[in-house]
Amino acid sequence: MFTGIITDIGTIRALDRRGDLRVRIGTAYDAAGIDMGASIACDGCCLTVVDRGTDADGHWFDVDVSGESLSKTALGVWDEGTRVNLERSLRVGDELGGHIVSGHVDGVAEILSVVPEGDSIRYRFAAPPALARFIAPKGSVALNGTSLTVNEVEGVEFGVNLIPHTQEVTTWGTAAPGDRVNLEIDTLARYVARLAEAG
Repeated sequence: MFTGIITDIGTIRALDRRGDLRVRIGTAYDAAGIDMGASIACDGCCLTVVDRGTDADGHWFDVDVSGESLSKTALGVWDEGTRVNLERSLRVGDELGGHIVSGHVDGVAEILSVVPEGDSIRYRFAAPPALARFIAPKGSVALNGTSLTVNEVEGVEFGVNLIPHTQEVTTWGTAAPGDRVNLEIDTLARYVARLAEAG
């Protein structure tokens, strides 16, 4: 489990396309404190650490990305040098500053527009039609792993505002129209909709 509060911006150092995609991610996390098999949300996708270490360029960890994950997320656009939002899994007693995020990406949204509003930036997205009904004004979504509050919803389109702090401590400061981002709907919204369907 995660909270959608990004704690590091990692950098893709290497990609090795074998049976699955092996990715090496440079990080500010101390590699000695990362357990083998630990879960780390990488741009919102929960991935398992299969190796870690420290070298002249700093700390790093490796993850394997399956074909299934590549087909359901925006991770296929990763390349060497790509910056990614990172969050380590929630520990008992940690502050829940965002909302409950599973790290299981539901689909891919596209950025339609990026418009400054005062010091903040308003981003407008198009969600996959099958997921749009789970997105509600003032509800929560996780976009590239970041817990965000929905401002408005119109059909499959929805908007969020990002304050300067969020732009600085995540990769959102460089996001642009046309970018595809990982979308995880609010778990609570999913279960409420399921209960309503069951009658």
